[in-house]
Amino acid sequence: MFFSIYNAPTFRMVNSLKFRPMKSIQFIVMFLLATLGSSQGISQTLPADTIQTSAGPLEIYHVGHASLYFIFNDKVIHVDPFSRMGDYSTMPKADLILITHAHPDHFDLNAIEAISKKETKIVLNQESYQSLKKGEILKNGDKTKILGLQIKAVPAYNIVHKRDNGEPFHPKYRDNGYVIDFADVRVYIAGDTENIPEMKDIKNVEIAFLPMNLPYTMTPEMCKSAAQMVKPKILFPYHYKMGKSDPEKFAQIMKDVPNIEVRFRQTRSENK
Repeated sequence: MFFSIYNAPTFRMVNSLKFRPMKSIQFIVMFLLATLGSSQGISQTLPADTIQTSAGPLEIYHVGHASLYFIFNDKVIHVDPFSRMGDYSTMPKADLILITHAHPDHFDLNAIEAISKKETKIVLNQESYQSLKKGEILKNGDKTKILGLQIKAVPAYNIVHKRDNGEPFHPKYRDNGYVIDFADVRVYIAGDTENIPEMKDIKNVEIAFLPMNLPYTMTPEMCKSAAQMVKPKILFPYHYKMGKSDPEKFAQIMKDVPNIEVRFRQTRSENK
């Protein structure tokens, strides 16, 4: 097991990463103590994972919780912006915003406004659209092409974890995960979900973001099952610091799963 621990400097830092065959899982734990809300903007303080695609580099920035953004061909794609994770007024303006569902830690009107510009495009589920009143609605199974990116909405729901009244935290058919093709690199953003059977239909994934935010999403065992169905080359567990999940347990139980590189990313916002 390999651990890489460092502090983020105040300038932009990029780790160039290429896919390579792996005989066993490599666990990389990187504690990214980034200063959010600086006048220089968050991309000046958050380290990035950079993945090489056939159309140029894909930069991945982990803001915190379920909030991410990507930079690809000079376009900025934000996912589930949430103001508690940082000052979105300092972050790069969005060319595209993806919203998985309408829970407030994924659908934050103030954060959306802060990163929006006149030409910003938004993709979201029906429930989120009812509040925002703009954007392109995708239902499970729908596809669209924006900024040259192929985007597909996929199911995200609970089977086991439910509210006291018996309703699932995330009912079937309501919320989205997203599969995005950045040229030849396919990224799966699961949203709030459990290890649902539809994951077996998601193929050729290079990078996956799987949630472990208990009691609302997956236990470590569920997340392992999801990883075995999706089979990404790189797996980022995310959306777990505000819940009760055990990332160390997940790292341990993933040791016997070959050919998946598990990377943990932690920002200062998740330490608050």
